Amino acid sequence: MYDQQNVFAKILRRELPCRVVYEDDEVLAFYDAFPKAPIHVLVIPKGEFISFDDFISASPVGVASFFSKVAHVIDLLGVKEAGYRLVTNHGKDGGQIVKHFHVHILAGKRMSDVA
Repeated sequence: MYDQQNVFAKILRRELPCRVVYEDDEVLAFYDAFPKAPIHVLVIPKGEFISFDDFISASPVGVASFFSKVAHVIDLLGVKEAGYRLVTNHGKDGGQIVKHFHVHILAGKRMSDVA
């Protein structure tokens, strides 16, 4: 069950601040408060999706649109040429901390072979 009190739900309701990179009716992209790279942006859908599995099951048409917007954020960040890493975690063993589907865009340095 989706937790209305998770940190991303609070950010979407503007109860918590964030540094917005991009926003439209479907997504919000913002800088991670605890960056793991010089550029670390999170992209979240504006729906109640717990994980990637939940997102693709509940919104199959929205998947292409969402990832198109992730690509747009990558363009806005200007990291396409140098390179970037996309990460999404699923479940406890996958390292998911916030139970709201999100994609990390990591860039600004050479990434190691292991996250």
